[in-house]
Amino acid sequence: MDDEKVMLTDAPADSAITAGLRKRWVQRETTARIDPAAPLVDRLLAARGLAADADSFLNPRLTQLHEPALLHGIETAAERILAAAKSGEPIVVYGDYDVDGITATAILVRTIKGLFPEAKVRAYIPHRAREGYGLNSPAITELAAEGTKLIVSVDCGITAVEPAATARALGVDLIITDHHEPPATVDDLPDALAVLHPRHPAGAYPFADLCGAGVAYKLAWKLMTASVGEKRVTPKLRALLIDLLGLAALGTVADIVPLLDENRAITRFGLGRITESPFIGIKALIEASGMAGEKIDAERVGFGLGPRLNSCGRMGHAREAVELLLTEDATRAQAIAERLCRLNEERRATEKRIADQAAEMAESAGMTNGTHRAIVLAHEDWHPGVVGIVCSRLVERFGRPTILMQRSGADGSVMCAGSGRSIDGFNLHAALVACSDHLTSFGGHDMAAGLKLDADRLDGFAEAFGEHAGAHLTADDVIPSVRYDLDADLTELTPGAVESLDALAPFGRGNPTPRLRISGGQARDVRPFGKRGDHLSLRIESTGARRQAIRVVMWRQAELAARVIAGAPIEVVGTPKLNSFNGRVTVEIDGVDVRQSG
Repeated sequence: MDDEKVMLTDAPADSAITAGLRKRWVQRETTARIDPAAPLVDRLLAARGLAADADSFLNPRLTQLHEPALLHGIETAAERILAAAKSGEPIVVYGDYDVDGITATAILVRTIKGLFPEAKVRAYIPHRAREGYGLNSPAITELAAEGTKLIVSVDCGITAVEPAATARALGVDLIITDHHEPPATVDDLPDALAVLHPRHPAGAYPFADLCGAGVAYKLAWKLMTASVGEKRVTPKLRALLIDLLGLAALGTVADIVPLLDENRAITRFGLGRITESPFIGIKALIEASGMAGEKIDAERVGFGLGPRLNSCGRMGHAREAVELLLTEDATRAQAIAERLCRLNEERRATEKRIADQAAEMAESAGMTNGTHRAIVLAHEDWHPGVVGIVCSRLVERFGRPTILMQRSGADGSVMCAGSGRSIDGFNLHAALVACSDHLTSFGGHDMAAGLKLDADRLDGFAEAFGEHAGAHLTADDVIPSVRYDLDADLTELTPGAVESLDALAPFGRGNPTPRLRISGGQARDVRPFGKRGDHLSLRIESTGARRQAIRVVMWRQAELAARVIAGAPIEVVGTPKLNSFNGRVTVEIDGVDVRQSG
């Protein structure tokens, strides 16, 4: 914790509800000198170490995208794909069932069809429940039997050694494009015709954090330049490449990769293309989501479009979401988009039920107290497509790495399969490697992973994982954290100052939405609101000569009213936003935590 300033909120220890809400308020320190009199946006840039590169950060350009040729193996991959497309060989783009995999699949299929309209290319997405994540040998065998000669994986395959061997034995060329944790050495990679990965053991790509759609976009770019034999493509292909940025941005935001370097450029320009997209399915999804005419930013992708695309893979089969992104039939696009919205509502209800049950089980098992550093649970009624989201909810609530699985199967072959999510500073993939003797299969990265094991190994795995977490995390590490960037006085939060913070968008991992610790005011009009009274509203009023009053809204945190005494000085951690009503623009704070000060 040497690089952080830590403060604990003062939740009453004798309350079961508020004790669970005890949090650290954490401010990351910086070596940069921050002028306390500087404008808010300048202080924020300095705090994040971006002051020296402010121009390139605030004004990203497409020229910041790295050349595709820097990806190891891309020349071989492009040559083979173009040859197959020209000759009419059947090509399968084998994707994943999340937004990143769905958009990556659509990017490559659209690119190949854009170059060669008669190409025999189609998408294949494994069924989450029946097949699980990634390349699998039965699917490859079936595709080969249907005449497939070339399979290109997107967002999966980097550890698929056995499926790659199956493909080679069947005479199918396999090209792998992925971004998940790669093996340490070339010898441990799958035996494929080409492996494209930003962290390829033999590569030297300058940016390690592309998502699957980002890697697919680089391959699409390379296919276009290779097809014309020069770096500058035709106007028609350039227009397609720009339009595909919208799909790449969807995958980049939804997969929560750092929005820095070229990911920032992909997202900034890609978000701008979404509302102008010529792809019928994108338009239908925006319309069905109630976002027509609105600006599509990273938040709307992360909480609106992304979950709807994901819902198909979680609650049904993700091939419908891929079809949505590829179809030219407006009626079909509308039908799929509306179905995705219905599935998303079903997913939300299922998620809440599992989250409530899992939280109760974790608390009953003592996994949320000070002596335990991890949560590992399984239940036969949990939907395998939803447990990953619920993991994130429990991580947020209890501050511990969490693994949730569905227990399924008949006697003698009962399996547990599910997902895990981690906290900052705890490498989940490394933890699974350390516990791999208990696992049938696993994969992922430092913050998220999937796994499968025999049910009779569950207790042993839970114990081993808990011991690993206990050896790598302290009691302070598993207190849920509220991180903020800067201290700010209430009177600083003018509409102009808050608007200036939008220049730092798009926000996401690596460049989070600005959070401030706001002081200099007293609490007024403290009251719950909402249909169930589960939200909290209050006003914070300045106490100095310069009068200022700003509303604070704390979603699903009505219980925090017990901490706030009307008229008492308070501090709030939250994000200032602009609210427009009847032509009047005011500042409002999206609050995360509150406490008395002074």
